Amino acid sequence: MNELVTAMNDIVWSPALIALCLGVGLYFSVRSRFLQVRHVGEMIRLMFEGKSSERGVSSFQALAMTLAGRVGTGNIAGVATAITFGGPGAVFWMWMVAFLGASSAFVESTLGQVYKEQIDKQYRGGPAFYIEKGLGMKWYAWVFAVTTVIACGLLLPGVQANSIAESLNTALHIDPAITAGALALMLAFIIFGGVKRIATFAEVVVPFMALGYVLVAVFIVLLNIGQLPAVLKLIFSAAFGANAAFGAILGLAIQWGVKRGVYSNEAGQGTGPHASSAAEVSHPAKQGLVQGFSVYIDTLFVCSATAFMLLITGQYNVQGPDGVALHTGVQGVAAGPGYVQTALENVMPGFGALFVAIALFFFAFTTIVAYYYIAETNVAYINRSVHRPWLTLLLKLCIIGATVYGTMKTAAVAWALGDLGVGLMAWLNIIAIVLMHKVAFKCLRDYEAQKAQGKDPVFDPVALGIENADCWVNRSAESSEKDAAGAPAARAAG
Repeated sequence: MNELVTAMNDIVWSPALIALCLGVGLYFSVRSRFLQVRHVGEMIRLMFEGKSSERGVSSFQALAMTLAGRVGTGNIAGVATAITFGGPGAVFWMWMVAFLGASSAFVESTLGQVYKEQIDKQYRGGPAFYIEKGLGMKWYAWVFAVTTVIACGLLLPGVQANSIAESLNTALHIDPAITAGALALMLAFIIFGGVKRIATFAEVVVPFMALGYVLVAVFIVLLNIGQLPAVLKLIFSAAFGANAAFGAILGLAIQWGVKRGVYSNEAGQGTGPHASSAAEVSHPAKQGLVQGFSVYIDTLFVCSATAFMLLITGQYNVQGPDGVALHTGVQGVAAGPGYVQTALENVMPGFGALFVAIALFFFAFTTIVAYYYIAETNVAYINRSVHRPWLTLLLKLCIIGATVYGTMKTAAVAWALGDLGVGLMAWLNIIAIVLMHKVAFKCLRDYEAQKAQGKDPVFDPVALGIENADCWVNRSAESSEKDAAGAPAARAAG
């Protein structure tokens, strides 16, 4: 099984996908005149604008749901793995993926908003929806939907669950079977409560977990502040092959940095648009900008927190392609959550391993919840033509089963399956957004033009010549009917 999955990963994660992730991000950045720099202030302001409705969640809730999916075991174990096999230079390429990926996140999330639908009185959207409506390729949309249900419902939860079980066993010696039972009960309580319960859970837990983790990392860096310039020099020199110790693995630094960067921040992968489509906003570009900033939060803040904690204390390992150790800071531990726990335990005896276990529990569990929402949205897409309520129930049972199973299987198989799922989704989505990016940038120009006129931008797809944005057209019609009904009453009152 492991050999088969590894062989498939070698095909999916070929240099072509690495180049595609970076190249598309660069193209979108140039095409948008680096919106991720120009609109940083607007991104932060929009995060706290807007309120939830009966049909949709607030911008902040949608952001929290997206971050629940982005911030996971990849931010801890994934960063450790990237440094182990790609060297310190991999950190720079993770940053580069985040910077360029912010524009990709904007494009895909804006498209998700443009082509969202109202299903069972709730907003739903994502790549399957915009592929069908924007490209007119229903078969392609179905391929993405089925792939995503399999990836998020079966493959990816195992990575998160495995990391939770491993970290709790390391820190508190909790049997994986007990962890599996507890995760199953907690997950069932949340996912059987519907979208609103998922949004509320994410809104409360995600800011707390991310901020707490970053603050501890800042504390460790401050304790070793004298080493910070050397660490920064190490990252940049290793990223470009200028470091004598790690120059031979320059290609691996790029490969692992991009691979783990995409896995962590998910920019262009197609997961972000699902939650962002559920937001109640007046213009698609608003949520697109918010989701662009979510990539920064994930990689520049949380991933960097792990990287600096490991590098500034010297508690990291680097292994060459031939298996020869290039740097050994942590003895006898394979790359993964236990690696980070051992490293921090050496720095903070009696606290480090437990801290990582708690952080990883919150990070990974919220990600599993986000995976369910993403998979459920694609089941909702599949159910549009013929209603099959049993599919949603089956999904719930499958993701709970995958989570339980994930606590028992080896980390190598878990990561390999997760990488395969991410890679397949990335290929399908990136091709789609490349073909459709003009719609997203048309929305951006419209948003900027209305802002320049001092307006609170409102989206009118008909005026922009955007077809099949039925949800927005219907909403405009509803607003017009309400205005017409209110006008006679206002005249009578006058």
